[in-house]
Amino acid sequence: MSIDPNRFGLSCAITTPMREGGAVDLPRLVKHARHVLAEGCDSVTLFGTTGEGAALGLPARGAMMGALIGAGIDPARQIYAGIAASSLHEAVEQGRLALDAGAKGLLLAPPFYFKGVSDEGLYRWFSQYFEQLDASVRNVILYHIPSVTAVAISIDLVQRLKTAFPGIVAGVKDSSGSYANTEALLKAHGELAILVGDERQLAKAVRNGAQGSICGVANLVPQLLRPMVYEGKDSPVVNALVDEICSHPVLASVKALVGHVHGDSGYGAMRAPLEALDEGTRQRLFAAFDRITMAKAA
Repeated sequence: MSIDPNRFGLSCAITTPMREGGAVDLPRLVKHARHVLAEGCDSVTLFGTTGEGAALGLPARGAMMGALIGAGIDPARQIYAGIAASSLHEAVEQGRLALDAGAKGLLLAPPFYFKGVSDEGLYRWFSQYFEQLDASVRNVILYHIPSVTAVAISIDLVQRLKTAFPGIVAGVKDSSGSYANTEALLKAHGELAILVGDERQLAKAVRNGAQGSICGVANLVPQLLRPMVYEGKDSPVVNALVDEICSHPVLASVKALVGHVHGDSGYGAMRAPLEALDEGTRQRLFAAFDRITMAKAA
């Protein structure tokens, strides 16, 4: 099967390994990034929701980019960077750090502190963001995740931004959980890279024109996600795994399972205010993961 080199593909919304106390564990980050790339991911997205990106300041972001690049991971092909800040200044600094280091593109969330904002207000914020980054800005994926930000990126707003900033707005990541919203994005903006955050909807979306995903389960089973992304093949195993993860705190569950995959409990720590799973929940989750994935192996 020939693969379109311009297709977005599969990006791992990579977890951020933490030491107790909250410092980023760079050696574990490098090990895990190499693992998911070897197992089928086309890229990693640092600082996303699964990676606790809103809790990571510029020093940590710089160290993480440097560690991956120093380990031979090519930023121009294999690294996207999540942007999560309500302050325009801080969002610009996050973007500039990533782009100056050579990142392929940005996953750009809207400013999330103020609620009930209009499309006009959001348009002004995004416009100022692109203008302040100037010529360096490239390959921006707009991040629609209203369950977290409580700020939606509407179909109409995407239209205004892609028209005003052609060649800059490259796609939309739809983490709304609503397939109707994904369908509307594909219908109105199918020339962009429409990406799906909910893995249970991924194959159907790909069959209807979506270009792939930035997702948390790519931390665990990228080899199962790749046929979904490139062939639109449904996966009952992935669906069952997502259902199980969603029955627990999602970020802590993914991180705990990364440790289970590596046989290393050191991957489980979270940065405050988030908390790791308790031991009983971890063991039940691990047993469920083994049962679900063994069904695929059998």
